[in-house]
This record gives sequence, C-alpha cells and structure tokens, in this order.
Amino acid sequence: MGLEKYRMFLEEISELILSEMPKADYSSIFNDFVESEFFLIDGDSLLVMFICEESLKQGQELHFFYLVERYLVDIISKGGQFAIVFFKDAEYAYFNFPELLSLRTALILHLQHNNTIDVRTQFSGCLSQEWKNFLEESYPYFLIVADEGLNDLQTHLFNFLIIQSWSMKVNAVLSSGQASDVLRLYAYFMLSRHRQQTFFKQNEKKIENAYKALIKQLEGCRALAFEPIFGNLRWNNMIEEASEIIYLLKQLWPEGSDIRRVLCVTSCSLTLRMYHDFLENRKKTTSAQETNIQQVKGDCLSLQWMEDLCKLHCLSVVFLLHLPLSQRACTRVITSDWIEDIQTFLKMRKWCEYFILNNRNIFEFWNLNLIHLCDLSDELLLKNIAFYYENENVQGLHLNLGNDIMKDYEYLWNAVSKLVRKFDVGKPFPLRTTQLNFLKKDPVPIKDTSKEKMPNLGFIPMSSEMVDKFVGDILKDLPFLKRDDPIVTSLVKHKAFDELVHWHSHRPLSDDYDRAKSAFNGNSRDPYYLKSLQKYQVFQRFYGNSLESVSSKLIVTQDVKPKKNFSKPKTKKANETKAEIITRENKKRLLAKEEQKEENKWSVLSHSIEEEMKDNLNSGIQNLEDFLKSCKSNLVKYQVEIVGLTACLKAWKEHCRSQGKGETAKDLSIAVQMMKRIHSLMEKHPEFLQEADWQLIARCLKYLGFDELASSLNPTEVAEDGIKEKKKNKYSIGIGPVRFQLQYMGHYLLRDERKDPDPRVHDFIPDTWQRELLDVVDNNESAVIVAPTSSGKTYASYYCMEKVLKESDEGVVVYVAPTKALVNQVAATVQNRYMKNLPNGETLCGIFTREYRHDALNCQVLVTVPACLEILLLAPHRQRWVKRIRYVIFDEVHCLGGEIGAEVWEHLLVMIRCPFLALSATISNPEHLTEWLQSIKWYWKQADNIIEKNTASKRNAGYRANFYKDHFQMKQSYKVRLVLYGERYNDLEKHICSVKHNDICFDHFHPCAALTTEHIERYGFPSDLMLSPRETIQLYDTMFEFWKSWPRAQELCPENFIHFKNKIVIKKMDARKYEESLKAELTNWIKNGNVEEAKQVLRNLSPKPVSSSENMIQMFPLLVEKLRKMEKLPALIFLFKLGAVEKCARSVCTFLEEKQERERPPNADKEAYDMANKLRKIKKSIEKQKILDEKSQKKPRKMDKSLIHEAEHNSLLKILEKNLEIPPEFTYADRKTVDSELLQMVFDRVKFLRKGAELKALAERGIGYHHRCLFAKEKQLVEILFRKGFIRVVTATGTLALGINMPCKSVVFAQNSIYLDALNYRQMSGRAGRRGQDLLGDVYFFDIPFPKIQKLIKSNVPELRGQFPFSITLVLRLMVLASRGDDPEDAQAKVLSVLKHSLLSFKQPKTMEMLKLYFLFSLQFLVKEGYLDQEGNPMGFAGLVSHLHYHEPSNLVFVSFLVSGLFHNLCQPTHKGSKYFSQDVMEKLVLVLANLFGRRYIPAKFQESTVKFYQSKVFLEDLPEDFNAALHEYNMQITKDFASFLLIVSKLADMKQEYQLPLSKINFTGKECEDSQLVSHLMSCKEGRVAISPFVCLSGNSDGDLLQPATPSHVILRTIGISHAQAPVLWPHRFDSQGRRMPLNAYALDFYKHGSLTGLVQDNRMNEGDAYELLKDFSLTLQSISVSLRELCENEDDNVVLAFEQLSKTFSEKFNKV
Repeated sequence: MGLEKYRMFLEEISELILSEMPKADYSSIFNDFVESEFFLIDGDSLLVMFICEESLKQGQELHFFYLVERYLVDIISKGGQFAIVFFKDAEYAYFNFPELLSLRTALILHLQHNNTIDVRTQFSGCLSQEWKNFLEESYPYFLIVADEGLNDLQTHLFNFLIIQSWSMKVNAVLSSGQASDVLRLYAYFMLSRHRQQTFFKQNEKKIENAYKALIKQLEGCRALAFEPIFGNLRWNNMIEEASEIIYLLKQLWPEGSDIRRVLCVTSCSLTLRMYHDFLENRKKTTSAQETNIQQVKGDCLSLQWMEDLCKLHCLSVVFLLHLPLSQRACTRVITSDWIEDIQTFLKMRKWCEYFILNNRNIFEFWNLNLIHLCDLSDELLLKNIAFYYENENVQGLHLNLGNDIMKDYEYLWNAVSKLVRKFDVGKPFPLRTTQLNFLKKDPVPIKDTSKEKMPNLGFIPMSSEMVDKFVGDILKDLPFLKRDDPIVTSLVKHKAFDELVHWHSHRPLSDDYDRAKSAFNGNSRDPYYLKSLQKYQVFQRFYGNSLESVSSKLIVTQDVKPKKNFSKPKTKKANETKAEIITRENKKRLLAKEEQKEENKWSVLSHSIEEEMKDNLNSGIQNLEDFLKSCKSNLVKYQVEIVGLTACLKAWKEHCRSQGKGETAKDLSIAVQMMKRIHSLMEKHPEFLQEADWQLIARCLKYLGFDELASSLNPTEVAEDGIKEKKKNKYSIGIGPVRFQLQYMGHYLLRDERKDPDPRVHDFIPDTWQRELLDVVDNNESAVIVAPTSSGKTYASYYCMEKVLKESDEGVVVYVAPTKALVNQVAATVQNRYMKNLPNGETLCGIFTREYRHDALNCQVLVTVPACLEILLLAPHRQRWVKRIRYVIFDEVHCLGGEIGAEVWEHLLVMIRCPFLALSATISNPEHLTEWLQSIKWYWKQADNIIEKNTASKRNAGYRANFYKDHFQMKQSYKVRLVLYGERYNDLEKHICSVKHNDICFDHFHPCAALTTEHIERYGFPSDLMLSPRETIQLYDTMFEFWKSWPRAQELCPENFIHFKNKIVIKKMDARKYEESLKAELTNWIKNGNVEEAKQVLRNLSPKPVSSSENMIQMFPLLVEKLRKMEKLPALIFLFKLGAVEKCARSVCTFLEEKQERERPPNADKEAYDMANKLRKIKKSIEKQKILDEKSQKKPRKMDKSLIHEAEHNSLLKILEKNLEIPPEFTYADRKTVDSELLQMVFDRVKFLRKGAELKALAERGIGYHHRCLFAKEKQLVEILFRKGFIRVVTATGTLALGINMPCKSVVFAQNSIYLDALNYRQMSGRAGRRGQDLLGDVYFFDIPFPKIQKLIKSNVPELRGQFPFSITLVLRLMVLASRGDDPEDAQAKVLSVLKHSLLSFKQPKTMEMLKLYFLFSLQFLVKEGYLDQEGNPMGFAGLVSHLHYHEPSNLVFVSFLVSGLFHNLCQPTHKGSKYFSQDVMEKLVLVLANLFGRRYIPAKFQESTVKFYQSKVFLEDLPEDFNAALHEYNMQITKDFASFLLIVSKLADMKQEYQLPLSKINFTGKECEDSQLVSHLMSCKEGRVAISPFVCLSGNSDGDLLQPATPSHVILRTIGISHAQAPVLWPHRFDSQGRRMPLNAYALDFYKHGSLTGLVQDNRMNEGDAYELLKDFSLTLQSISVSLRELCENEDDNVVLAFEQLSKTFSEKFNKV
C-alpha cells in the first residue's frame, strides 16, 4: 500500500514540474565570464545522461568514462565551478540494474581518486538536514538534474530533488537537451519561483512521507532483485563474504597490486563460491522433490561451465592490462547476444563487483593502484574472445596467446583457485573444458565496417587569387579531384526548372541599408514631411539636451594641412599673428568684465546668505554652495568661502556652549562643514589667503581640538589664544584630525586634479589620462581605453568627432554602439552638441539600425550597431563610402566576448583601415586584446604600403583617381595604445537589505567581507575592490581589535601614518595610499602565519547574513519608500526577468495609490463629482451664450455675463485640478524639474503605443520601467524624465547597463539571475553616484543571497576570448566582396584581414590551420551548391543566401527548396489567373517557414504533460512530405562532405592527447602487443578509425558513423577544435541525451492562426516580451524574403512572389494589431 497512497500526489509533483518546462529559459549556463557561478551536478543524472548515449554499447566502461570526462572538461574549460553530488538513497534505484550499480560505484571512486573534482557523497537524501545546511552555506546558483530516470521510481527521485532545490531558491537546469559551442554551454533553466516555494512549504509533511514511502518501495526492489540470485543469503552476509575474500587476497599478494587485477580475481572467486552455494541450494530443494539424477548432473556441469566463463573474463582483463588503446580501438565487433542461461551468473558477478568496490577494507593499509578504475572490464572484448573459442578455435584455428599475456593470465587464475578454496576450479589451460556456446547463434555475428562507403576524399580544384593568398601554403598537402572526376564534371550549371526562367538570380539585391525604413527622404518638399522632419529635429535636440546640458557648437571646416610633427610643442608668442594677439586681448577683457559682474552679484546676495546661516546653518550652507557652483571667478569664490568659514566657527562655538552637562555627543555636521571650507581655501585658493585668514584657519583648527595642526600653521597665534583646558574639552571633537576626516568626511576629500588648463578642452581641466586620449586622436593613433563607468572616457569620442568635422566635409566618424537604445542616445547627443553648415544633401549626423535609418550615407557622424556597419563594410558597391571613414569608435567593446553577435565586433575591428578608439569599463585582459589589435594594424600598414605603391604606378600611367581622398587615409599612425585608468570619481558603498518586523533594514556591507583568506592568498585583493575612507578606518580598527600584539599597529595608526603626518588637508590619493598599506599588511598576516587573526578580521567585518522567507516582491514597495525617507532617490532597480520589471513598478504604484486612497478626505470623491457636474453645466451655458452673442449684436451687459461665466469656469477647473492632483507625499515625481509643456510633449509621443498609457500613469507617480521589449519612444520617455529628475524610481533589466546614460544616487539589485555576473554587476553598480551631484553612490542588495554578493564583489571581469569566427554565409559574403568590390585591391585586403586575424587563432597556429581547412570546406560546399564558380565568383542565388545571413543554415535550406521548385508546387492560387491564395496554402507556407526560421525547442518530457491547450497547437508539425524528402537529401549530401572534411582535418589532431582521458589525463598509450597471434586476429579492423575518438571506437563505432543523421560531436576527435555545429545541416528532429525527440514550439504558426499574444503566453508558455520579440523577428524575415523575391523575379505574376507578399502583409497586419 505504501507508495500507492501517494500515487496521486507524486503525479501532482510531476505535473508541477512539467508545466514549468516550456517556460524554461534556453540559455548559456555560463554567462559571458570566466569565473562562473558555483553550481552542482547531480551525479546520478550525469550517469543516466551518458548511459543512454546512443553511440555507447552496454558493458563498454572506458567509453562511458570518456563521455563523462569529456563533458566535465568542457564545463571546466568554460570556467565552470561546481561540485558533483551522489546521494546515498539514490543507489536504491539501481538494484534492478546490477551492472550499473558497480559502474556507479566505480564512477564515484574514479572522480574522487583520479581527479581534483569536488565530489560529495555524505548526504543521505535530498530532504536531509545536512543537505539543506549545505545548500544554505554554499548557495549554488543551480543544480544540473535529469527530468527522467531509468524507471518511474528513479524519475520520482529526480522530481523530489528538483522541487526541494526550488524550495531553497536553487534553480534546476535540465541535463537533457544541452548544446555546446566554443565558449558556452546551453541548457534549459527552470527557475525557482515563489509559486513552487509555496507549494513545497504547504506540502512539506506530505512530501517527506511520500519520499519515505518511495525509499521503502525501492528497498523492496532490492530484496526482489537479490533473493532469486543469492537465495537465503542476507545483504550483510554478502558484505562479510566480500571482506573475507579481500582479507585472503591481501595475504596472497602482500606487496599490493592494481585495481583491475584485484577486482578480476576477487569478483571471479566470490562469484564462483556464490554460484556453488546457489547450486547446492537447488540440489537440496530438488532432491527433496526427488527429481531425476540427470538434472543434477546438468547442474554440476554448469559450475564447470561458469569456471570457463570466469577464465575468459580473466583473459579479457589481461588484454586490458597489456594492450594500448590504439590496438583496442581496432577490435572487431561481435553482434551476438549472451544466451539466457548465463544471465544469472553475469548478474551475480556484477553484484560481487559492487560488494568488493563498496568494501572500504580494500583501500586500507594496502598498496593499491586505483588509476584504472575507469577500465575495469570490457564486455565487448569478452564476447570477442568467447566467439573465437567457441567458433573459430573449434573449427581448427589455433592462435597463440603470446608469452606475457599467458604468464599474466596464469597468475590471475591461480589466485582465483587459491581464493575459492571450497572446491577445485581446474587448471588455467585449456580455457574451454565445456562444449556449450555462451553466445546465441547469429547469421551475421561480426559487424562488417569495411563495407561503409566513405565519400571520395578530395577538394574540387579552384583557381582564385583570394584562395591562393589565404590557404596557398597548405594546398600542396591536400588531396584534389581530377578535372574529369564525376563530382567536378557534374558542376556544370544546375538545370533550373521552368518556372525559374523569369528569375534573375544573379541580379544584385538591395542590401539591408536600402531596405531599412528611411525615416526622412532627403529630397521631398511636401509640407507635411518637412513639418515632421522639423519636429524630429526639435525632439532630438531636446533629448540630447536631457543627456548633457552642453550648448550647441557651430563647427567650421578649417583647411587642415597635414601636421609635420605632433609631439613638439609650438613655441608661444614667437610667431603670434596680429589676429591672435587681438583675440587674446579681447578674451582678457571679457574675463575681467565677468569677474566684476560676479563680485556685484555676491555683494547683493552675501547679506541674505549670512543671515540665513545664522538662522539655519544647513540651509544657509546649501545656498552658499549653490552660489559657488554657478560662480567662475576664483577671487569671488575665496571671499564666499571665508564668509562660510566664519559662520561655521560661530555656529560651532554656539553649539558647544549650548550643550548641557550630561550631553556628550556633538553635532559633527558643523565640524564637517568647517573642515570642508578649510580644505577648499587651502587647496583651491591659497594665492588669496592673507595673514588674518591663516589666523582664522588656525583658530578653527584649535576649536576643533586639532592643536598640533593649528600650531604648525601659526605658532604665535595659538600660544596667545588662551583657550583654557576646561574650555578646550568643551569645544574639541575628541578624535584626531586624520580619523575625523576619514570617518566623517570621506566623500568630501579632494581629488587630485590638475590645475593647468589644456587649450583643446574648454569646459573642464582634463586629467593626465584624458590628455593622453586627446594626444591619441591628434596623432591619428588607435587606442584601447579601459576606465570605470562615468569617469569621462566618452569625452575623447566627441573630441575625435570634432576633429574630423573640422578637417573637411568629406571625412566620416562611425560610432558603433551595442544596442539600438544607445544608438538613439548617442545620435541625440551629437545633434545637440554640434551644428555645421554643409553642402546641399549632406548632414551632420545619421543613424543606421536594422529597423530604421536616417541620413546614414550622407552624414559625417554615423551612429550604428555592429551588424549594420558590417553590412556596409561587406557590400561591394559601398567601398567608395567606406574609404571616407576617418575614425571608428567602438563603445562597450567588451561585447566582443558576448553571447550574441560577438563575431561581428571581431570582423569590424579587423576590417577597418582607419584608426579606432575601443572603449570599455570592464575587461580583465586588455593587454592581450591590444596586442591582437596591434598585430592587425601591422598587417594594414603592409597592405596600405602595397596599395599605395600600386596607386602611384597607376597614377604615373595616367590615372588621376581619388588621390586627395585617399591621401588622408595614408597619413594615419598604425600604433595601438592601451590607456588604463582605475579610479572612480565617487566612492561606492554597499548595503544588504533585510526584513525585520515587517520593515526593511539596511546593513552596511564592508567590501572585505566578500573575501576569504584563501582568496587573498591565491589571488590577492581584486584590483577594483576599493574601500571608502570610512571603510578603511573600519578595517584598521578591526585589525587592531583582533591582534592585540600587532607589531605595526602604531605605525599604521591613522594619526601616525606617514602620508598623513602633519597634513591639514587629507586628499583622496592619501587615503588611497593608506588603504593600499592596510591591504598589503593584511596580506602579509596571511603569508606570515597569522591566518587565524586575519580570518577573525574578515569574519567580524561581515554583516550577519539574513535569509528571508517572505515573498520579497510584496516587500518591494516598502524598500522604495524607505529609500525615499533616507533621501536616497533617484534609484535604478535592476531585475532580470521582463515580467518582474513591470510587476515591481506596478506594485510600487499600487502602494502609493492605496496609501493616497486611505488618507484622502472621505468626501473628496463626492466633491470632485459635483464639481465636474457644475463644470459641465457652465461649459454648456458658455457655449449657448456664444451662439446668442453671435446672433444679436454684442451688448455690454451680455459681455459681462459671459466674462463672469468664463471666470467661474476657470476657478472651478483649478479647484477640480487641485482636488484630483496627486499630493507630493503620494508620488515620487519631482514636478519642479519639468514644465508641463515639455511633459505633455513627451507623453504625446507614446499616446498610441502598446505601453504608452501605463508608462504615463506610472510617470505621474515618479515611477518608470525600462526593458528591451519597449519601443524606442517608450524607452526615451523613461530615460528623459529620469535624467530630468521627474521620474525618480526606475525598474530595469540589464539592457540599461550597457552605456545608457541614466546616472542616479542609488542602485538596487532586487533579483538574482545568471545575468547578474561580475561584468553586469560592475556595469550596473557603476551608475550609482552622479558626477558633480553625489559624492557617494549607494548600492543595495535586496533578496540576493549572501554568498552571491561575496562572489560579485570579488570575482574578476571576463577575459575576452575568441568565438568560432567563420560561417558558410560569411565565407560567401567575403567572396562576393573580393570578386565584386569597387576597388578590388582594397576589397581583397579586407577579406584577407578577416580570414587571417580571428581572436580565436591569435598565437594559435594549430587553430589557424583548422580554420584554413574549414574555409576550404565552406568553398567546396558553396561550389557544389552552385553559389560560387571554380574561380570563386558568386553565381546562382548567392545574393539571396547572403542577404538572409542572420539565419544560417536555414537560409541555405530555404534557397535549396526554392531552386528545387517546392515553393512553386505549393503556392497555387485559388483558381487559374487569380492572385489570391487560400488559407490552407498560407498555413502550409507558414508551417514550412516556421520549421526554418522559427525554431524554438521545448524539453522532450513536456510531451507527457496532460495540460489542456485552449488556442494554440503548441507542438509544431513536421514539414510537408515533399519538403521533408528534399531536406533529407540536402542534409545527407552535406553530412557526406563534412565527413570527408573531418577525415582531412583529423591529421591536425594531437594523438597523444586523444589517447588520454580528457580530465584525469590517464594515459592509454603503450607499445602494441606483437607476439600474440590471437590479439592480431581480434584487433584486425584497422580501417575507418581516422576521424573519431579511439575511446568511441571501443563501442564498435567507426568513421562510417559520421554519415549517420545528427551524429553527436563527442564522437569526433576532440583536439581538432571542430564540431558538428559547424556543418550547415538542419536536422528536422533533435533528440536529447536520452534519445527522446524534442518538439519545436509552434508559436509562429499558432500566432498566424489565432493572432493572440495572450494565447502564446497561456498555451505556449512563453514570456510576453520574448514572444513579441520572436514574432517581430519572424515578421521581419518574411518581409525580407518577400522583397528579395520580388527583386529577383521579372514576372509580375509569379505565384511564389505573390504568395510571399500576401503572407508577409497578413502576418504584419496581425502583428501590428498586437
């Protein structure tokens, strides 16, 4: 009954998990960084994942271990940090599979003993307390687990593990359906949501009971499996038997041995003993029933029979001991199965192996070599030996064993006979004493691999200059086909079918540039158009102005003569012209005038400010500082500061006098203001200070109790100023000056800023590193710039733009931004900053994104995204424009290591000929990047020299082409500088939020709390782990507290520290030096043996971690409210799920509305209602009056009446507005910052958009949200109002982190996610603290686990690593450019640069060679498919393929369908001559296109769900039959070619590594065994073992398997660096690691049928934002195809073109309705 009782409940758990599956995020489990989140792998899921692998044959252990290690190595190489967990309870699931029981035990031991992996086996089950504690301590980010076991009971175990992880806020990642590429591993993420946590909490008791019942059931299975074999022997008896055998063996082999010999001998002897007892028992039971004697005889025989089987097993183990892998990989494959009668014995042997491996005695006090735990037995080899002895040997084939093998075999068998003892097991020879066959009879017992026909090896010969230049060096070593080979002769034009007669496939297509919607067409004179253009320009200026308040600058072209030498300074005055002298004098006069103006202003204001300071020091000081901000004259500033200082001193004296006797705490804010003024006077205006001022400063210091500092300033004054001792204590602040400044004035400390202006910069005085950037631009050099967010690195970009704008009207600067939002922002800034009178048709700034473009090729500053610049650089007919580019600026260049589109960044950096600036806040290996970029620039230097020589010779020959335009190009410098700057302008302090008594509390988080002593010892302090001055003091105090006898305590005491000694003004840099000294000292503690003290210091700095069980989303509004009370707004709140971003913003809004509702006067609503009625009536009477007035001639009395009505109307309207207006305490909006007209303009722009109304309502409350699925105008509303200070709370996803200019006071992380990593943390937290507004930024962690916070603060940002750089379509696009470019030389140089300079192959010659071969494979494919001819020129539908380059390999399949006429067969109109197609045809067409361009998989297990769907089909059907057949043919052709390519590439493999296990590096090489005829006979299959791993060959796989559909990548040799992902095949079905088919999500077809986004959310389980983006992509693809087909076809009425146009139109209409 046990488990039956819970059957329904277990089903409920299954359904809960199934319903989450389609919502699972399919993304990379390593976000783009080196050091991953810590995660766990469930060991049993790992076992199940590979035991079900199709290429693995049962009983082949070494192959299994290879698969496991290859997977783990893949994870480790990508930076994975994990532990593997095996639960004790999980073992019960294998009692029906004893062969897996021993394998599991061997796997655990192997991972523990032969690898450095963290393996945990101490937990009984997933509901145990120890496991719970472990999860709380280590806080893994996710757990990799299987969704299906080997049977139902194991599946239930996995389900318990999944829901228990969810309850602990640990996400589940499915082990099935994973896919890997060069840098990432993709998998299904099932997030832990509040719903599941609640389910677990509510059913906790029930879950525990169900789990216990399940374990009980599994224990029952053990008995059922155990008894038939071991009879009345109990489990414990078996354990004792195993111990006894091991004990005997230790006496027999005291010197020790290796695990293979030990296990072979012990398991054979134990099994024989057991089998003997088994037969004895049967004898007893059968004799009791008096059976005939013959039967017993047969049974006795069977013991002998088993002895024979054991002998064969011993021989097979000896083979393992003696044969290297290279020989074993050639084993022939026996396909026959074992006969039924020996199954009992085989199971018994596996059980015995399990008992021996599980016996701890085996490992104690004995020299046992455990290296070969991964290769304990080989069932396929055993079958091979058995087959020989019972078939070939019997027929007269006698082969010798060889001397060594024979000796070793005898040694093992003798040991077995000594261990068995109870009976005689016979001599080692002959091996077979019985005649019965162990293997079943099979007509074809041996698998013949020689018949597998591998494709003809050889490349099609090509004669192309481009190909020779890139791969010429390797061509001579490669096989080529003869000219008369059938493959080459069949290349003669593919015969096009009749309908394609009207198609001009070679006609050049318009590219994405022509197709992107042009916002404004330059030549139109239509007044409506002109008005909208004007509106656009006004808005861009306004948007730009919200980004930075810089006044617009008119730029005039200056005829720039190339400078001779940039570095020598020009001697001033020596050759100043008359004009320059006049300008200088004028400037002087203007400055004097300004100064006079400011003095007058101060004399007017000074009195009121002084009075204000007397009444209320704080607000007075605020006014004083506001005046200082606007003041430019230093003299006036000095006067203001003196007034402020005097007022502060007065206030301090009064404050100290007014204190009662008992009060000790003084208000230090006055003292802080006093010191602030002193800092300012002494550092910024020392030249104005008079004797009296010095005395005043000394007096102030004296009153604060800083006597030493005061006497250093003015010893005489201090002596005379008789402050009595008593009084002294009254005024003194009671701590030293250094401690006071660090602890209370940390963020006011002055930064080291240069005083000398730079003539190139007018708005501010640049730092040294910024000047270096300006030099870079002046010298036409390139630079990689790494500096923190908001440190001012973008200034260089604008300086660069200005330089190019001044040089000429020709030159272009391209600004490459990673996102569309950033493109709009930069463009607006440029339009706001600069104006220039350009020739007709030219403009200053243009935009180009995939959806939209504006003046892109007729502007001087183009702002674009990487993919669009790549389109322009690769377009053959745009080369003339490309030559105009003078500079390219790459913003956020770390996207080069990103997940999406990273290779495009790479292509741009290698293709541009001009200098560039590459900016980023976060790269950890900038030196490597710079070195790579420098190598590219040297290539361009050589290429440019060659091109220049050729141009010169052409010019001499009479060409006068574009000399001037190219002249500038040549004058660049080829140097790439690296500019690093690490200092942030303002300090960041971190806080942890927790919930206590339903209120939000904040604990300060000291950055050192993130570190451990091990981390400091191994890596030191992270380079960007900065402390604020008060955190530095805190560190010192804690160190002092925990090591009483610390020798350097006095020396490092803040008052004695060498850089602070006798300084009145402590600067930011001094504090930084102090911080560095303390960090170095703490590191020395750890290195010099004071680790315990250091541990205590770190422990003490750490706040107590608080785990909260509340639903944190509900607490969210309280958090925002608390920030408001603490004056920490404006705040950016980062969440990582689109739904949560909107939900949280709404929850804050609802909170304010409810609060207002509660506090609103009870009759206010009624008043508003009455007033609205009155208004309506008055309005009517006014309108009536108007009509009457118009009819009669105006009489004065009537006029009065209408005026009275008007006045009454206006006053009522005002009262009503006041009634309905939101009171300031119920909104976060700051209404003073934006006037109503501007507000209206911003709101009007989003009036008709999807989220417009909601964003407006939220904005009224000062709230906004921002994510990638909003329209540009919606995002701009939030950005502008936030920057203006109107909106003060914004919830956002990571899109905001990429460079969007939205500085704030506080940043809150309110949701944990894989995307919250070291890189994004730095990008996001960098937004806190507005330069010039906040001296301190605050970062809050809300609902982020403590271990995660530590990880974020201490882990490094990513190293940039290269992606796989080529794709088939890229090769085609490059060949098109090379053969069709306007300037062939330039085009070829660009193409070669892309091919030669991938980041992946930088300094990696082997990788380079592999890429060259892949390039050749791509060319072969393109030639065979008819996209290139043998000269490398494009032909056929090359244009269409390269136009759809976003969708490889679907673009190639699509064109192959088109060419084979399938679309023409499908697209038949409703009747002849009609241009309309039926719904049926349209749906079929969408089905085909969804299979090509809308591929989104659902985990296989979801198909078992019993969920009801309401609108959608959800699972996408297969392609129609004719399409499916064509696809199969296409796939098989490519698979053949790819297989032959792999055979050629395999020569690059490192065979030494191929014979090692990937992770444990256990070596299986060795001398081949030559003296054994039997070995040579059994290992005779040497053919077809070239391109696949020798470990995989052990299961009988050969090169022929590469021709099978969807061969997994781990079959291929692993050191050639290529995988099946690089073959352009599109398998219609995908299977997961357990061999289950994964269905495709039918979202595109479902949407086409029902047109409902809600349907997709409800049935297809998609997130609304994601669904919207995917449909938008699908719609864009349809448009793109339909426009291309129309351009290629000359026949107006071609059915395919018409059908695609109809479909594109219908789909767009449905989509736009959403």
